[in-house]
Amino acid sequence: MTTLNGARMPAPPAPASYEVVVLPGDGIGVEVTDAGVAVLRAVAEPLGLRFDLDFHQAGAGAYKETGVAIAETVTTAAGDADAILFGAMGLPDVRRDDGTEIAPQIDLRERFGLVAGVRPATLLPGIDPVLYAPKVDFVTVRESTEGLFAGRNDPPSGDPDVEHDRMTITRATSETLFEVSFSLAAARRRTGGPGRVTLFDKANVLKSQAFLRRIFDEVAERHPGIETERVYVDAGVMMMVREPERFDVVVMENMFGDIVSDLAAGITGGLGLAPSADIGRDHAVFQPCHGSAPDIAGRDLANPVGMILSVAMMLDWLGDRHDDARCLDAARRVRAAVDATLAAGTRTRDVGGTAGTTSFTEAVVAAL
Repeated sequence: MTTLNGARMPAPPAPASYEVVVLPGDGIGVEVTDAGVAVLRAVAEPLGLRFDLDFHQAGAGAYKETGVAIAETVTTAAGDADAILFGAMGLPDVRRDDGTEIAPQIDLRERFGLVAGVRPATLLPGIDPVLYAPKVDFVTVRESTEGLFAGRNDPPSGDPDVEHDRMTITRATSETLFEVSFSLAAARRRTGGPGRVTLFDKANVLKSQAFLRRIFDEVAERHPGIETERVYVDAGVMMMVREPERFDVVVMENMFGDIVSDLAAGITGGLGLAPSADIGRDHAVFQPCHGSAPDIAGRDLANPVGMILSVAMMLDWLGDRHDDARCLDAARRVRAAVDATLAAGTRTRDVGGTAGTTSFTEAVVAAL
């Protein structure tokens, strides 16, 4: 994948040094962030790339200490950076008064308009397939700022017997979401993919979803070279399990995407292997799909593949955004090193191996 930006202005020149805000967060977020940073540093130096890494505290631990999950100074620094690398945030026993967990990752999406949550789903070498499928290689694109999450900060209903949430779909956000999706499909087509975008929706029941489909059709008309299909989400998840090879780029509303993207990770081996990017027109956050997993934190058990491949996505995004071939080369090298490490039989315990977080990371760095 060599483009993640969708429609945008001409690329700004590559800086002498890329500024990256790093938010390790909670639980295993700290450990996998260390792994991602080690790989980033190892791949950058031989290519003449410089990364200035600015580490900040945020997450459940910060909320417990200060009452603020992500400080305004941290958010400002993130907005000024070239990219944001994010570990994992949240702990089950740290909650707001209304019972919800803290979610700085959602705050960042809303603050910077990171409307497209991009998650590749690919079978990696050496990983036992979950499904009997000839091929699994697609990308889910989840709208990340509205949909059924739009009313998460709305006040309670005031009725002790009724509570509700709202689903909001806007034209501006949906058009950006779909432009990113069609751009991804076009890029995948250039590298041998089918070049197809599938919309998962519930347009037969919900008027907001029917509106979403109309916008999808309008954007599709601007991209006549890309195939399209529209599938109701309940049928779509069945197809994803039965015939995942039919999909290329799959796009959907926020809550549907939250669920479907985890299913996609499951059929390719688990959340520990799954990278992701939250992308807007000017900013992007890169993080593994898994949570903070406090039950295994500090035990050298976390699988760092999702984070390492998220670093590769960050390099791709920076390379495309700044027309920097060094970053694109670095991304290819990181993916090749992960593939070589897994193919050689080095795997963490969650995918049937014996390697720890540290030893797996060292093997990837050696493969570079």
